[in-house]
Amino acid sequence: MEYQFDQIISRRNTNCVKWDEAEEGIIPLWVADMDFPTYPAITDALRRRIEQPIFGYTYVPQSYYESVIGWFRQRHGLEGVTPADIIYTSGVVPAISAIIRALTLPGDKVLVQTPVYNCFFSSIRNQGCLVEENRLIYQNRTYEIDWDDFEEKCADSRVRLFVLCNPHNPAGRVWKKDELKLMGEICMRHNVFVVSDEIHCELVMPGHEYTPFASLGEDLLKGSATCVAPTKAFNIAGLQIANIIAKDPEKRERIDRAINLHEVCDVNPFGVIATEAAYTDGGAEWLLQLNVYIHENYKFLCQFFENNLPKFPVVTLEGTYLAWVDCSVLAMSSSEIVERLYREHRVWLNDGEMYGEHLKPFVRINLACPRKVLEEGLRRVAEGLQNM
Repeated sequence: MEYQFDQIISRRNTNCVKWDEAEEGIIPLWVADMDFPTYPAITDALRRRIEQPIFGYTYVPQSYYESVIGWFRQRHGLEGVTPADIIYTSGVVPAISAIIRALTLPGDKVLVQTPVYNCFFSSIRNQGCLVEENRLIYQNRTYEIDWDDFEEKCADSRVRLFVLCNPHNPAGRVWKKDELKLMGEICMRHNVFVVSDEIHCELVMPGHEYTPFASLGEDLLKGSATCVAPTKAFNIAGLQIANIIAKDPEKRERIDRAINLHEVCDVNPFGVIATEAAYTDGGAEWLLQLNVYIHENYKFLCQFFENNLPKFPVVTLEGTYLAWVDCSVLAMSSSEIVERLYREHRVWLNDGEMYGEHLKPFVRINLACPRKVLEEGLRRVAEGLQNM
């Protein structure tokens, strides 16, 4: 079946964060949700559920666990996971916060690779911990790991956890197997537990391959907790569902206790049903076509910048649907750039400072929209950056 991603669907006046937080006339290319209709099997499954018009407390059936396990085993080669290893919760950010609470004490350090997803910082600080940064090295329109610094940070006895972003938001990297193995070896050597945020795992560009951190050996499976969800790739974030895969029984018990202390131990019926519907054979085909469309949008953006904004390098996109653009040619901060684009040119991007990028001005552009919307948004971006 061929799926259509060019259809423009109005999301105004639906209590949509992406569109209704923006003023009328703004093109929002900021927050990471898509303007595409979700995989039809999900909406069909939800429609069938609505025919039973009572929405009480939800029991999570055995088939739910089987769908998660089967999907990651068959599609991504993640072996050795059982239903007992899975803790469901309302989202990946609550999951990360609960894991940090479970496995650290106030004053401990948690390592991240900056620039990185902004909620990592709040999840760490809200538990009374300190953010420790392993700054990624930016060169030749991509990012690499500073391995000497990574090992030095892991060797600090106060660093208890490493929060990995795989694939990485906003740097666009899909970490290779050898990179993940080396990160894992260093963490195991220094008794640093890995929390792997893999919510973008299905959003991988042609020529690249996502590898679950926990698939690289029994030690890494037991020495990590992986946070996954169908919400980002299938555009169902509002259904509030995610899973923690934790093999070590002692750590899993502590994480489960923290999930309950955080009161994020209950999920809604639609999230459960949508997860099972997403993780089907047809879901894989839908994702294949989605990623092709996003990659075409990325190529369109790169060509647009080459033609109109050649002094603004676009970072190579390996995964996610989030373009990361270097605005160093401008003598102003990324927050000022974004504010002026919003106010003067009616387009909304994310600034790099929120991701911990304070050395150079970067902006993040959401590519997950029909191409005509992207084209108009980029036209406004070009007008604004050229004026600046």
